[in-house]
Amino acid sequence: MIDFGWQFFALGIPAIIFGGVSKGGFGSGAAFVAGAILALVVPPGAALGIILPLFMLVDAATLRPYWGKWHGPSAKGMIVGAIPGVALAAWVYAAVDADFFRILIGVICLAFVAFQVSRSMGLLTVPVLPFRKRYAWLAGSIAGFTSFVSHAGGPPAAVFMLSQGLGKTAYQATTVVMFWAINWMKFFPYFFLGIFSWDTFKGALLLAPFAIFGAWIGIKAHHLVPERAFFGLTYLLLLLTGIRLIWVALA
Repeated sequence: MIDFGWQFFALGIPAIIFGGVSKGGFGSGAAFVAGAILALVVPPGAALGIILPLFMLVDAATLRPYWGKWHGPSAKGMIVGAIPGVALAAWVYAAVDADFFRILIGVICLAFVAFQVSRSMGLLTVPVLPFRKRYAWLAGSIAGFTSFVSHAGGPPAAVFMLSQGLGKTAYQATTVVMFWAINWMKFFPYFFLGIFSWDTFKGALLLAPFAIFGAWIGIKAHHLVPERAFFGLTYLLLLLTGIRLIWVALA
């Protein structure tokens, strides 16, 4: 049972708005902060079940503004690669317990922050490389796996797309169409694994208006808000959330 008390709304509302903003305007790289924060107040499986329909709603709202602006080869390659990644993740999910996923989500949070901070400080660079299908498939496989277990497919996809030197809008549009496809791949395994329930449906319904609101802000902010300001707050949230999830799991 999920407790829909004040803590659920106090963390869930800003988390899903933030996730919608990320998916709507900033390449989805930090959208998984929504699920990570929600996992602080509900079991990780329930957080997955609540967030997926909300992200699918955001996908539907953001497809039209970015329609046809994506980099076709990258999008197609990563979507194809995501299929085995999602299949492997479904098998892993059925075999391990909730604390494993708390630790995994926490590690992904911390690794993403470390990667982005290293890039901003010039300690790590992602060279621009020519497009190769095998790179797209590999990135898609990793994105499919991490997206399934924690809605964190954005970081591995970001590494690949940065290496392609895509412009801001092409980058954003590619993530929109790719995660629209990946989220549909995840829907049926989630159903058969019992991740969805009446409680997760209720939670998603309660938070749905805030997901749409976040997507709307993200679309508007895509050309207006400096990425540095948005991701600065994102890194802080992910750092604190990652530490807390790992602490809870180990305790």
